[in-house]
Amino acid sequence: MNYGARMETQLSLHNSLAREKQVFTPQDASRVTLYVCGPTVYGPCHIGNFRPAVVFDVLVRLLRALYPQVIYARNITDVDDKINAKAGAEGVDISTVTARYHGKYLADMQLLGVLPPDIEPFATHHIGEMETMIKGLIDKGHAYEAEGHVLFDVTQDSAYGTLSGRSRDDMLAGARVDVAPYKKDAGDFVLWKPSTPEQPGWDSMWGRGRPGWHIECSAMIEKHLGTTIDIHGGGADLQFPHHENEAAQSRCSHGAPLANYWLHNGMLNISGEKMSKSIGNIKVMDELIEEAPGEAIRLALLQGHYRQRLDFSDDLLAQSVKNLDRLYGVLRDTRDIEAAPAQPPESFLAALCDDLNTPKALAELFALSKNLQTPEDKGGFLAAASLLGLLQQVPEDWFAVQIGDIDAAAVEALIETRAKARAAKDFAAADAARDALANMGVAIEDTADGTIWKLAK
Repeated sequence: MNYGARMETQLSLHNSLAREKQVFTPQDASRVTLYVCGPTVYGPCHIGNFRPAVVFDVLVRLLRALYPQVIYARNITDVDDKINAKAGAEGVDISTVTARYHGKYLADMQLLGVLPPDIEPFATHHIGEMETMIKGLIDKGHAYEAEGHVLFDVTQDSAYGTLSGRSRDDMLAGARVDVAPYKKDAGDFVLWKPSTPEQPGWDSMWGRGRPGWHIECSAMIEKHLGTTIDIHGGGADLQFPHHENEAAQSRCSHGAPLANYWLHNGMLNISGEKMSKSIGNIKVMDELIEEAPGEAIRLALLQGHYRQRLDFSDDLLAQSVKNLDRLYGVLRDTRDIEAAPAQPPESFLAALCDDLNTPKALAELFALSKNLQTPEDKGGFLAAASLLGLLQQVPEDWFAVQIGDIDAAAVEALIETRAKARAAKDFAAADAARDALANMGVAIEDTADGTIWKLAK
């Protein structure tokens, strides 16, 4: 349902490039384009990776409510040194590793109620587009070849640094650059690098090698969304060097900006501490789902404003479960009122349109829950919840989850994911969904009438 025609409040977003909140004006209101950096699939994603997935899922839901068409792309990085190391340690091809963890990622997204993107491009499927873009940068004097590498020459881009707003010294320190002897400038970054015989590689005009990280997104954006897109999103940790370098190489390739609006979500703390492998406080979905249903994890991630650092804790998760108990309780208590098609109230939409102010939107949602007297009231309440990706199951299923510690809706979603993966012969993704079910304590059985499930003994 499109609410744009009757919206009194304009959508405003904090543009990292301008360093201020701006009214969102798409290039073409009939086709809004959005790209968000997805995961590098070398291991299971952690709670920090889930925040941008949930935040930009809400943004996509809102944009689709305001505009007739939204094209949303979220990529998969499936060639990377960490993937190479994992595959080498296991003695398998990188595709074995990436298929396993891509399947796991999709299963985790199902548990969080994150809608699939319209386009999910894989880096390895776009090597030709990357080679074309790199050659164009060389021809225009923005890149050069050196000892089998191709590097972007940052000194040839007068706008370099404008996205991050960093000084040259800060950029060099922040990038932890490799001051290789073949670089013209210490800040130059790799577009293409040579591969050893045991490393994955592709034949190119510069020899057998593989792409640098930054060129991947630029090539995929041009291929699927165009030269300049409306919104580019990702975590604040990607603003430099990844997004800065993306912006530079695309700008120099096309003589036009890569994106008109850049959005960055803040990072997470875990119980007051920065997430760190050395501390051992990084949590993956298999651990989180033992503590709370996926919908509660989603709600916890929306409790703070997306641009601010969020302290994710056991208390926050427990409170999110209680809040959902309350909301589902209202739905259960008003079961005799059948919801009528309705739009979310203006006050709720205004909160979301104010730079995705989810804390304020949640406050509005709870206020709405206190007055569900008519079918229209209930319809507006459910429409508002849907924009946040909440209250997507019937109350009986939610409370059954609390009794049995099993998220019934998530189980059904994973079973559907597995069925689709098996139909597509993506057996790694199917196995990942099955393993996710097993980790939830669910046993499945394939029958002539479909897949049935029960609690494992």
